[in-house]
Amino acid sequence: MFGFERTEYDIKVYEENLRDFLPAKMVDVHTHVWKKEFFDYEHIDGCVDWVKLVADECYIDDLLQTYKDMFPDKKVYPVLMGEPTANVYKTNVYTKECMDKTGLPGLLCTDYKMTPEYLEEEVAKGGFLGLKPYLSNCAPYIPADEIRIFDFLPKEHLEVANKHGWIVMLHIARPQRLKDPLNIAQLMEIEEKYPNVKLVVAHIGRAYSPEDIGDAFETLKHTKNMMFDFTANTLSLAMEKCIEAVGVDRLMFGSDLPITKMRMYRITKGGKYYNVIPRGLYGDVSGDSHMIESDEKNISNFMYEELLAFKECSETLGLSKNDVEKILCLNGASLYKIKL
Repeated sequence: MFGFERTEYDIKVYEENLRDFLPAKMVDVHTHVWKKEFFDYEHIDGCVDWVKLVADECYIDDLLQTYKDMFPDKKVYPVLMGEPTANVYKTNVYTKECMDKTGLPGLLCTDYKMTPEYLEEEVAKGGFLGLKPYLSNCAPYIPADEIRIFDFLPKEHLEVANKHGWIVMLHIARPQRLKDPLNIAQLMEIEEKYPNVKLVVAHIGRAYSPEDIGDAFETLKHTKNMMFDFTANTLSLAMEKCIEAVGVDRLMFGSDLPITKMRMYRITKGGKYYNVIPRGLYGDVSGDSHMIESDEKNISNFMYEELLAFKECSETLGLSKNDVEKILCLNGASLYKIKL
């Protein structure tokens, strides 16, 4: 699907709940562009497969049209990344082409085997602002549930990122997600040993259910540099806890487009999230434990659901209009040097 075709229900949700809440300009710090031929394999252990049901590729024109369709009265500036579960060398080439075409900022997808010298050369040559490591790009013998941050974001990568003050967009691994003690310890190590790295913890550490949060922010509240995005996260409680811990200047909006084109809403039960989707829309999902089909007529989209959750968070915390604009626009614009 090129762009996004809004239903009458989508329009109703947007006009009644989002249009006046959202600022005129937004910065989306977490998007992906790629072509399907960049994939050399079908499945990666430790990664969910349902995301592939939404889009098997995303060209830059598709991405930009999606914003026009979803936010017809807003201007959205995306930050571009390739698809890190694809061939990262191929996807980085396309990301650079998209950056050159649009003038938008982007990050370089990495593999643990890349040398610091290679990273320096590619970041400089491509005009990237930093790195996008991913949990699957680590040594293949490591079991998916045991992957540590430093397995796919080696310390030599952090050293060169610290040297140049690069942004690092981090998607943490491990079944316990944000509350995992080892994840917390390694996040704090990055904070303390690599102070020039502009670390962004994606998805609020994948805290998609209340149980994923644990007491993580009792430690993370002591950080001064670390930032977070609420990409593809519909848990308003996670956003609230993050803001209470680090303030409104260190949380940013990200979408994970094209994934948030998905027609769904999310529920959680027993510490697990479930995407409720229209029956039959995404084919046979019986083998995916995160998917629940429904015969409901009015199901909107992941993007709106995420922003509705943030609106709930803002109302709960009593955020000002300026606070909302910081999180949805100004923090990202400052980090990625976007001229609005």
